[in-house]
Amino acid sequence: MSDSPPSEPDMTSQQLTYAFAPLHKRAFGMAIGLAAGLLVCGATLVYLYRGPELGPGLALLRHYFAGYTVSWAGAFVGLLWGFVAGFVAGWFFAFCRNLAMGILIFFIRVRSELAQTRDFLDHI
Repeated sequence: MSDSPPSEPDMTSQQLTYAFAPLHKRAFGMAIGLAAGLLVCGATLVYLYRGPELGPGLALLRHYFAGYTVSWAGAFVGLLWGFVAGFVAGWFFAFCRNLAMGILIFFIRVRSELAQTRDFLDHI
């Protein structure tokens, strides 16, 4: 096996494979859900630690997250609801991105095949 660097077409092909690779919906949902849950929980804990001078904005989450209050117990309810909302948003984003990439690749492939066979009947 040689130690020479890969050729330019091989590197381009590998880069395109990584660029158009589908996102794993469940893993992306878990990552976004965990980040969102920790964000809501962390914001609640910071609010409780610093006091009400930060403003009343955090209390509005109780309209969206059932059982959420600006309290120590509400921080963990917010963690759960933030995870659920983030998971759904992340899963849906990955689904839409994979669908868009699939459609894009389909149209690129069809255009390429049509371009290759465009002058087929001219040779008969």
